[in-house]
Amino acid sequence: MVILVTMKVTTINIAAAKAHFTEYARRVQAGERFVLCNRNKPFAEIRPLHVTPQGKRPFGLGRGLLSVPDDFNKPDPEIEELFNGRMP
Repeated sequence: MVILVTMKVTTINIAAAKAHFTEYARRVQAGERFVLCNRNKPFAEIRPLHVTPQGKRPFGLGRGLLSVPDDFNKPDPEIEELFNGRMP
């Protein structure tokens, strides 16, 4: 079983996660985060959900992660030509 601990995030391979699922689930519930690896290559993160006392995720968790440009609704000439049957 390979477990590497760095900056409060534990790295585990799939085999270890399968073999000790209950233990890792308990540790996630306690607030610990894990990076799941396939042959020592990370591909996913397992972490606790941050929910409100009512069980719902709070609004605004993604605030600032996305911006819509001012010309978002501006027509695209190339796409309009495709809709009109003309190839660019």
